[in-house]
Amino acid sequence: MSAFVSHTTIDCHDAFALSEWWRAALDYAMDPEDPNLPGHEQCMIHDPQTGHRLLFHEVSDEQLPAKRIHLDLRPRERGRDEESAWLLEHGARLVEDHRGVHGPGSGWLTMADPEGNLFCVLRSLDEVAEQ
Repeated sequence: MSAFVSHTTIDCHDAFALSEWWRAALDYAMDPEDPNLPGHEQCMIHDPQTGHRLLFHEVSDEQLPAKRIHLDLRPRERGRDEESAWLLEHGARLVEDHRGVHGPGSGWLTMADPEGNLFCVLRSLDEVAEQ
C-alpha cells in the first residue's frame, strides 16, 4: 500500500498574487469551475498537459516555516486515518490535526518525516467521493 503526491503546497502570505505569478511563469491554468480570486486563502493551479498541481496556502508570519514547500499525500488503498497511522508507526510524527476543519469527514493531517520535513495526509479519492 502507498500514497501518491496529490499536489505540492507552497506556504505564502498572498495565495492569489503568488499563484498568479507562478501561473504566468509556468503557463499553468486554474480550474474554471473554482477560479482563484483575490482574498482566497488557498489557490490551486495546474499544468494542462501533465496535471501537476501547485497549491498556494496562506499562513501568518508566525506560521511561515523556513521550509515553505511540502508534499500533500493522498492514500491509494487506505483511508486518510489508516495511512497516517501507518506513517506514525514508521517514524512520522503528527504536527497538527486539521480533520473536520470544513465539516465532518473533511480536512487533513500535517505530519513530519523523521528529519522534520513537513507533509500533509489528505483523504483518499474514495473518501472524497463518498462525501
